[in-house]
Amino acid sequence: MTEIPTGVRSTRWLWIAAMWGAGALFEASQSVLFMRAIGKQHAWLIFWTEVASWLPWALATPPIIALARRYEIIRSATIQTAAVHFAAFATISLVAEAWFAVLQVVFNPWDYPLQPTFVDTWRTSLLFQVLTYLIVYALILTVTYVMDARERIARQMTETARLSEELSKSQLAALRQQMEPHFMFNTLHSITGLVRDYKNDAAVSMIVGLSEFLRRASEDSHRAEVTLAEEVEYLQRYLDIQKVRFGERLQVSTDIPAELLHAQVPNLLLQPLVENAIKHGIAKRAAGGSVRVAGSQQDGKLCLSVYNDGPDVPTDWQAARTGVGIHNLRTRLQILHGSESELQLGHTDTGGVEVVVRLPLKGA
Repeated sequence: MTEIPTGVRSTRWLWIAAMWGAGALFEASQSVLFMRAIGKQHAWLIFWTEVASWLPWALATPPIIALARRYEIIRSATIQTAAVHFAAFATISLVAEAWFAVLQVVFNPWDYPLQPTFVDTWRTSLLFQVLTYLIVYALILTVTYVMDARERIARQMTETARLSEELSKSQLAALRQQMEPHFMFNTLHSITGLVRDYKNDAAVSMIVGLSEFLRRASEDSHRAEVTLAEEVEYLQRYLDIQKVRFGERLQVSTDIPAELLHAQVPNLLLQPLVENAIKHGIAKRAAGGSVRVAGSQQDGKLCLSVYNDGPDVPTDWQAARTGVGIHNLRTRLQILHGSESELQLGHTDTGGVEVVVRLPLKGA
């Protein structure tokens, strides 16, 4: 059984006391107004007697709640459950009326000419109050089951949110693990080409750059998002590797305002976009080409674009299957930001291809 914290227990006692206090004050006030209307001057004695008469029910409420949870009428409507609740109701009703009878015998708040006896008062009052007590008992059970149902729903929602978050983290980790082998395969393929061309110094430089890039990437492998400044740094290390391979054939420019460098972006966002631009726009051209990375703020969103001056994309590119990098990035954006993010790929009016990513602008 889960132990209820002391603070929660104290709060529940306060709520029970407040509800019973409000109910007792309401009924006692009605009695006072009635007695005033018929000219009785000792109405306040009736008021406090009426308030005190509900004390047994207030004290019995926590045991009734515990009984309601142990023997749930809704889930287990058995004879045993009904018998337990009937016995509890009968016992509390008898005790409550005995207490009320004592108050009337001691204080005689109604100012009866003859001093009331305990037995007569207890029997008469019980006959008048039994239906009220039945309603009170049923109301306690109803409130208990409603509050417990709300708590269960809240716990389920919290657990669902936690599981959803864990699933998202697992998906992001899997996608990242998919990206790193993809990137390593392409880089190692380039290193193999350099070795076959006997460009050993360039191959060594690329291996060193690769190891440094992977070391930095592994340090942040647990982070789904990094600052744009960190992402630009990762990109620069990747470009250092590619410049060894392409030399002067590859021209890269970066135009990202300093005030945007604190923004949070998905880890390994720019690298696959630039890799895609180099692979499809630069690598197949003997003359090489240029890649431009830019960032801006538009309508409260961070807009990042990667442009290359290579050949236009096919007209049916949206229907065609995209590569690992673009498909992977789309999935990660969907997990992190849902419909608030978008990725668009297409040719520009001046020629070349541009990938534009828009996502919510949020700081570190």
